[in-house]
Amino acid sequence: MTALWIAHVTVTDDAAYGEYAKRATVAIAEHGGVFLARGGKFEQLEGPTRSRNVVARFASLQAAHDCYYSEAYQEALSFAKGASQRELSIVEELA
Repeated sequence: MTALWIAHVTVTDDAAYGEYAKRATVAIAEHGGVFLARGGKFEQLEGPTRSRNVVARFASLQAAHDCYYSEAYQEALSFAKGASQRELSIVEELA
């Protein structure tokens, strides 16, 4: 089953987060991830508002997991830490 990587983000340091985004794009693509939404318009209906929302599709939950824990993504993530407030989940899609 395919899986979605769903992130809700408030960026606090544009330069550092930009470096994260550049590096994360490569890591996600290397693991077969495809962006479905990335920072576009949104309407917050419930919960805390985060100004940036990202959804990427992976071939499986395992592929999304492997991407997150990959060396390339962890290196990218080091730029996001301290430069953002984030929530990130991996969710299997319905068959």
